[in-house]
Amino acid sequence: MAFTGGGTAGHVFPGLAVAEALGRRILWIGSSEGPEGRLVAAAGVDFRRIPAGKLRRYLSLRNVSDVARTIAGVLASIRILRRERPAFLFSKGGFVSVPAVAAAWLCGIPSWTHESDFDPGLATRINLRFCEKVLVSCPETVGYLPARYRGKAIVTGNPVRAIMYRADAARGRRFVGCDGATPMLLVLGGSQGSTFINGLVASSLPSLLPSVFVVHQLGPGAVAATSAARYFPTPFFGEELADVMAAADLVVSRAGANTLAELAALAKPSLLIPLSRSGSRGDQIRNARVYADRGASLVMEEAAADPVRFAAVVTGLIADRARMREMGARARSLGEGGNAPGAPGRPAEMIAALIRRRLA
Repeated sequence: MAFTGGGTAGHVFPGLAVAEALGRRILWIGSSEGPEGRLVAAAGVDFRRIPAGKLRRYLSLRNVSDVARTIAGVLASIRILRRERPAFLFSKGGFVSVPAVAAAWLCGIPSWTHESDFDPGLATRINLRFCEKVLVSCPETVGYLPARYRGKAIVTGNPVRAIMYRADAARGRRFVGCDGATPMLLVLGGSQGSTFINGLVASSLPSLLPSVFVVHQLGPGAVAATSAARYFPTPFFGEELADVMAAADLVVSRAGANTLAELAALAKPSLLIPLSRSGSRGDQIRNARVYADRGASLVMEEAAADPVRFAAVVTGLIADRARMREMGARARSLGEGGNAPGAPGRPAEMIAALIRRRLA
């Protein structure tokens, strides 16, 4: 069978989790520009590149050239699907998935798509026109779908890589050099990093480092603010992220759906700083609100985030162990079972079982 999706690591890691749980050979169709080629190849999965245009909701001259790239992506996907002849296509979303899903429909190949965010993005809204089923993160997501497509929805939650469930906190602390007695803060800005969060953390380090060990994923090309003790900066975590996240007492993060699902799997309390509406469609703000409303996270929007307030909130949470334990327990309740009442098992395994039944 075939998988598609990409543009960010958040569209790739959940798909790889499903592929791992499925336990059969797959090929992955993705763009030549996103991170999916590198991440999929590292997982030992066959990868096929296609051109893909970015989907925008606003007027831009680049929309013209990107429409042409999307059409080229459909044609390239048709060639791949006719040559490889998969029985089924699973889409993990992102703009790169649209050409492959449309091509599967044109080739008569059934497909499903999965939406990680609380409310569906533009790619999912296009894909569900061509797909048999749309798998969604939580029950409320169904209400955001166009009424005529809600019958296609299955609530599964967000798939998480099996490695996250095998994480070892002691190994994570050894990796970053943090002893077992010092509270550990993990800061994540997404797979590409966050200039805003990097600046906020750099300005807050003098207030944090006397009492907290700070582990900071900067993103590619970013430069660490200091080489001080109790500070571990890195451009990007690979598989060691599972252990490092397990070791953290508190996680500061953007509010991408994949990261939130991993926080839930590891029962981690978090302070979320979602992308602002000026840099996104507002999906991270809505994702963060779900976790905040259920007591799993605190939310600090960019407009209200300054170094003094940030340091005060972090140190206040770190000092309140009972509150962090409660937040972690509430995060876990949003994870296993896929947020679906009575749903058994982990989301990746649930989705894999659904696909197996579809292919039987």
